Order: sequence, then C-alpha cells, then structure tokens
Amino acid sequence: MGLALSYLRVPPVVEGESDPARIAAALFGAPGGPRDGRGLDLGGDWQVLHWALTGDAWEGRQPEADVVCGGRLLTEDGADASGADVIYLAPDRVKAAAAHLDTVGFASLSGRMNAAAMREAGVQGADLPDPGARLAPAYARLSDFFRTAAGEGQAVFKVLRDHS
Repeated sequence: MGLALSYLRVPPVVEGESDPARIAAALFGAPGGPRDGRGLDLGGDWQVLHWALTGDAWEGRQPEADVVCGGRLLTEDGADASGADVIYLAPDRVKAAAAHLDTVGFASLSGRMNAAAMREAGVQGADLPDPGARLAPAYARLSDFFRTAAGEGQAVFKVLRDHS
C-alpha cells in the first residue's frame, strides 16, 4: 500500500471554482482519472520521479518541483470528501515545467537514483529494481503530457490518493 499520483490537463477556467472537493470529485472520481488522453497515471512511481528531478522527497525549486509535487494545494485540510489531496498547477507554471522536462533528459537524472539516500528520506518506491529502466518510460509520458498541456495553455490538476 502507498500513494498513487494522477494528472489531468484542463482549461484554466476552473481555477476560480469555490468548491475544490467538487472539482476533485468531477475530475478524479475514479482512481486513475479519465482515460481520454487528458489524464496520466504515474501510480506509485511519482515520488521516485520527484526525487530524481529535485533531490528531495517533497520539496524543491520551481520549475522542477512543479512537475510532481509543486502547485497550489486545494484540499487544505488534507484528503477531504474526494478522498485525495488535489494540487492545482496554473498554466504559466505548467509551461515552465514542460520547458524544464524538455531540457533535462531522464539519463541526466540517473545519478540521483541512490536507493540508500531515497530510503533515508522516506521516498516511496526507493527499492525499485532497476529504477532507470522502470522510470524512463514514465518520464517520457510525463514530458509528453506537460508538453501537450503547455502547448494548449492548459492547467494541470494532480491527485494524490491511497492505492493498494
């Protein structure tokens, strides 16, 4: 059991919504989110990818931290009626994150895949066998996802929920 992360590209018009739980339920009602090309499910690999990008389990500088953990937390009191934490990333930050992913290839991040350091920091998935082989395709999908969102001027919602 652990946490899983899913993404959804959306037009930025939903930012002013007054009920984030309602947005989350509408956008991420089912685990993994929509299957129409607007969504991306990283499953449990999200935190190792964040570590590879930032060198930290949760924090980091923009724009690299925005790819996984960065953005505005909409569920201020933790997982609410949606059963998840929902993070909103505005279109300008999506664009900067996409540019970062396009300039930093996954191969350049392999030096950060130190299992002992990740375990010490409490990174979920730190003991992945051959993390480079497993995460390179996820990194490519994430890059494509952010590139498309940036190209269409979209915002990104991220949902982090328990998964078994």
